[in-house]
Amino acid sequence: MPGEVCVRLFSEHQGFIWELLHLCEIFSLYFRANKMRVKLSHLAETPQKYKVQDGKGVQDLETLLTSKSGLQAFQEFLRSEYSEENLKFWLACEAYRGAPSKTKANSICSQFITTDAPQEVNLDAETREALLSVMDSVCAETFSTAQRRIYALMAKDSFPRFLRSTQYSHVIKAF
Repeated sequence: MPGEVCVRLFSEHQGFIWELLHLCEIFSLYFRANKMRVKLSHLAETPQKYKVQDGKGVQDLETLLTSKSGLQAFQEFLRSEYSEENLKFWLACEAYRGAPSKTKANSICSQFITTDAPQEVNLDAETREALLSVMDSVCAETFSTAQRRIYALMAKDSFPRFLRSTQYSHVIKAF
């Protein structure tokens, strides 16, 4: 008797139970992502500041990315180093956030995230796995953690090298 009651209750509420399990999985991923953010908080959560030559003020990666000429020069520099994928991924995430859709999310994922993607970005395994596991239920913030990781990587690695490059002189003239 009790077994029959359990089976009947399960079949009557099966949709609700699956929905509840899905929510538990989402919360688990959310808390794992927050835990990762705390662990990696030393990776330039706030952009590093750099002086622009000739006393033209303070320059940082964020300002560079909002300047048309700065963005073009940075992209040119990354292309010359064969490391343009990080910037392309960051820009794709910005565009996605403005108009999220499952199609765009899958496109970004296949272009930059999956193993052996044509322009695979350098993400830690935990971030990559967490991102791939939520691709069935995407939202505007789906790529936020991965985008922050790539931004931090560019801020610590590519951007300082860019400041020492010849392309940087084009940016100085623009400001």
